[in-house]
Amino acid sequence: MTSKRLGSKFAFITIATLLLAACSQTPEPETETVDTEIDQGETESGRPDSVDQDQVIQDQVDPYGTADQESLTAYAGDRIFFDYDSSELTARSRDVLRKQADWLNHFPRQRVTIEGHCDERGTREYNLALGERRANAVKNYLVALGVPSSRLGTISYGKERPAVVGNSEQYWRQNRRGVLVVE
Repeated sequence: MTSKRLGSKFAFITIATLLLAACSQTPEPETETVDTEIDQGETESGRPDSVDQDQVIQDQVDPYGTADQESLTAYAGDRIFFDYDSSELTARSRDVLRKQADWLNHFPRQRVTIEGHCDERGTREYNLALGERRANAVKNYLVALGVPSSRLGTISYGKERPAVVGNSEQYWRQNRRGVLVVE
């Protein structure tokens, strides 16, 4: 009987020791972890905190932005360029005008003024007439793309408002332009 008691005590101590040993060990790390931390300075979307969340939502909902000059410029560009002494639209200009028409059709109440500009060569009168032809070429193309003409005004500035000042082709090229200005 003594040996049974001794065996029971020995079994009890062994089990107790094993349980204590199992409890004192640190658990092994999981094989797959999910990183739930966000870097400091970023929101859950991964954008910096400084980004206005309302603007992020607006950008997701409407890639056209708002009906203002900045939005038009960001979406399509606000100007096209012409060759020397010409009011003919280039292929590149037509591409820009298609995007501008898309933007304008997205904002059906928005009016714009189309400015026609020239470089400094030629007389004032000649450049005013050329600027008017350029503005009308832009207007006619936008109308052909579905923009109502009632939303498009034109004005010619001729050579009176250069974008850049200089006396070479590199400067003149930037001044031969048509510009859409959101009203």
